[in-house]
Amino acid sequence: MSKATKNPFTWLEIYVEDMERAKKFYENVFQIEMISMQTPGDFSDLEMWCFPWAEGEKNISGALCKTADFKPGPGGTLVYFTCDDCSIEESRVQQAGGQVIQEKMPIGEHGFCSVIIDTEGNTIGLHSDL
Repeated sequence: MSKATKNPFTWLEIYVEDMERAKKFYENVFQIEMISMQTPGDFSDLEMWCFPWAEGEKNISGALCKTADFKPGPGGTLVYFTCDDCSIEESRVQQAGGQVIQEKMPIGEHGFCSVIIDTEGNTIGLHSDL
């Protein structure tokens, strides 16, 4: 069996309890504007707000999702967000209502990372080369 050479990630979903609070947190920390999405299929209670993406570029995107079917919280998948310098986004976390649980630290030749908790209790990572 040959090893795959392409990145297998295509999409991510971060589940939230309070969509307005979560949107405000991510928009403030990452200095972005979330994009409202029409819910796919027959998911009557699903509300989604998408992270921005570059059409045709090598990137993935995802959304904040609010639904009765899935709940936010720690201990599951850890999603890392790319940053120019993760200490910049880290500096906005507390003011946006989140918590820093691991300040920026070196990870050898792979750059630097921070780990934070958003307003919904989800643990997420920040990654940068600087």
